Amino acid sequence: MDITIAEELLLLAHDEETGRPHIREVAVDVSVTGAVLAELTLAGRLHIVEDRFEALDPTPTGDEELDGVLAAIAESQPREATWWLDRLTYPKRRWSLLKRLAERGVLSEEHGRVLGLFRTTQYPERDPSVEREVRRRVGDVLDGAAPDERVSVLVALLRACDLDRMLFPGARRDRVKEVAEGQWSGTAVAESIAAINTAVRINTSLAMHNIIPAGD
Repeated sequence: MDITIAEELLLLAHDEETGRPHIREVAVDVSVTGAVLAELTLAGRLHIVEDRFEALDPTPTGDEELDGVLAAIAESQPREATWWLDRLTYPKRRWSLLKRLAERGVLSEEHGRVLGLFRTTQYPERDPSVEREVRRRVGDVLDGAAPDERVSVLVALLRACDLDRMLFPGARRDRVKEVAEGQWSGTAVAESIAAINTAVRINTSLAMHNIIPAGD
């Protein structure tokens, strides 16, 4: 099954039985936005010029979540990754992607109430094989297998939001760092991914402390 990096990240970021996130939801939301930017970069739609993201190819990808972000960047002046993460991060994207995974049979959609008043929705896994395959691919790379670009991006994002230690406690820290900061297929892609990962770490920290990044 083909899923996006953002969807892979969501599967790893949530408990497979309860559907609850392993980290605070705001950190998940920032990381998911970073994953969307990374996906568009690997697809050749975005690039970075003087630390600011531009649309290299505004042609739609056919994925609604990716194309919404791509269109926003294509219609704007170049901005830094931290600016885009601040402007493009919101819970609706997380819920949309979770619901999409449920519609594809990967997750279940379960409704309930808290204190008998407030409605809640959780997305435990229906088909755990999808997430386990993602874990296997990441685990193999952290054990020494050669990484591809997508796995490297996922490892970098997990490290940026501090999920790597929780999900892969036995992995050597130097190996995680090596994969996360490894050489990409080209300098431009490497610079873009590095900027995204730095922005995820910064924006996650700011969001956790309820600090709003300054705009330009």
